[in-house]
Amino acid sequence: MFKTFDEALSWINGRLKFGVKPGLERMEWLLRKLGHPEKKLNAVHVAGTNGKGSTIAFLRSVLNEAGYTAGTFTSPYIITFNERISVDGAPISDEEWTALFNEVGPLVLELEKTEFGAATEFEIITACAFLYFAKYRRTDFVIFETGLGGRLDSTNVVKPMLTVITSIGHDHTAILGGTLKEIAAEKAGIIKRGVPVITAVHQHEAAEVIKRKAMETESAFISLHEDCQLYGELSLPEGEQFSLKTPLHHYEGIETSLIGTHQRQNASLAILAAEWLTAEKHAAIGEKELKRGIRNAGWPGRFEKVLNKPLVYIDGAHNKEGMERLAETISSHFAGRNIHVCFSALKDKPYRDMIRKIESFASSIHFTSFDFPRAESAQKLFEQSTADYKTFDEDIASVFRYIEEKAEEEKAVVVITGSLYFISAVRAALTE
Repeated sequence: MFKTFDEALSWINGRLKFGVKPGLERMEWLLRKLGHPEKKLNAVHVAGTNGKGSTIAFLRSVLNEAGYTAGTFTSPYIITFNERISVDGAPISDEEWTALFNEVGPLVLELEKTEFGAATEFEIITACAFLYFAKYRRTDFVIFETGLGGRLDSTNVVKPMLTVITSIGHDHTAILGGTLKEIAAEKAGIIKRGVPVITAVHQHEAAEVIKRKAMETESAFISLHEDCQLYGELSLPEGEQFSLKTPLHHYEGIETSLIGTHQRQNASLAILAAEWLTAEKHAAIGEKELKRGIRNAGWPGRFEKVLNKPLVYIDGAHNKEGMERLAETISSHFAGRNIHVCFSALKDKPYRDMIRKIESFASSIHFTSFDFPRAESAQKLFEQSTADYKTFDEDIASVFRYIEEKAEEEKAVVVITGSLYFISAVRAALTE
């Protein structure tokens, strides 16, 4: 079907025109045809508004330090398409992706002739992930990240050994609902009967929805905020430090290399997940391996330093709650510095609220756009801002001119933020 990876990639990118189609019928049809690979995995399933990627990175790193192989399925990608399916942090090869598309592709064409209709891009790559880990590369564990919501997400055909729900916030409200309770119900839709759920959701109304779902499914419920205690919290120059008391153990002086106060929570969730895997004898993870894994975990695009002069960070704060976390990180790490922000966003995001939050800490804001069907124009973003020092340019190359202008400013910190697709494009250009 495809002779080269470029042909296969062009085909899968063409599936974007089918958009987002919540529902599991097409996935169930594809997986039945593939022999149900989703039933052959030791899976951990992760949902949440923010923090999914970082939590997965922490848990994967901990498992690796303890000597286990860990596959991950994540989205969207930051560096390369291939990273959506990775093993021990390394993206699978072009040849492996091409083989997967050649196996799944004919079934996709067959599916289009049924009453279920055309599969979306995300459904196809999710099917590829299940197939890869069941047939091509068996790993000790596979961690699956939901794409959107949970209940009707393509990944929700898996029966995991453990469920993790990181956070609840206002994102994709047109699909998931406008209230925290509605959004929590969609995320809680990944909880399966008898499968424990670990969560860091702190809002009472959202946490109650998840707790009720756990009770209905006879699933153990472990809450970071109710059952654990974080203390000794400190921002380090290149990361975070904290101590954690869980129902099973005390961990003193845990350090992360990921910057941001919220990373303490994400790391704690990974610790709880590793504790559970060990307690249930699915793994044997000691405190030394656990701490080393947390410290060594990396995750591109999460307050990641990409230049030293001027200091330039990229951060995928792509919704209101993400921008609030970014503001906290700026406050804890860069008090007294001049913060210059480059921002771009998708049309369907609450970017007016995000811009208001940026204005609370930015010395200047530059708005731009990027090559993506749902990207908002720089001018429309600019018009929503009441900042005194603001500029806009539709050309993404203006970001690099903006950075150059700040190079000689002694206290300048440039933060490139907004859409994950935007920061991915900027990161690729900067690292080249």
